[in-house]
Amino acid sequence: MGSSNVVVAAGFIIFRRITNLMKTEYLLLKASYGDYHWSPPKGHVDEGESEFETALRETQEEAGFTREQLCVVDGFKYVLNYEVRGKPKRVEYWLAEFTGQTEVKLSNEHTEYKWLELKEALEFAKYEDLKKSLTEADEFINSRLS
Repeated sequence: MGSSNVVVAAGFIIFRRITNLMKTEYLLLKASYGDYHWSPPKGHVDEGESEFETALRETQEEAGFTREQLCVVDGFKYVLNYEVRGKPKRVEYWLAEFTGQTEVKLSNEHTEYKWLELKEALEFAKYEDLKKSLTEADEFINSRLS
């Protein structure tokens, strides 16, 4: 099976640091379709678009965050491979710190959002691969950015 059959999506694992409370929170969005799963902002790569450009576009569409409100963290990228309705899918996630002050502005693809510390985020994340990506992001933040 060639790579052209793979559905490719991209997004950001977005976090914010609450310095005075010494905690890190992750943004999860609740899908308005299917199994109503929670995940970071992500979406399918459009023709002529790089995965990174997709991650930026989808984050703006799904959460209302612009590139200027995100500090992309060098050295972290997490790739998930799984099947959706019998088709292979690859999702590439980068890590970005939200540095803006605005509230999340949801699109019609999601019904709610939550900023959650890792332990809570893992309870909301339904899929093991997503739990692993959040855990690795948290370890990366704690080892490189503290």
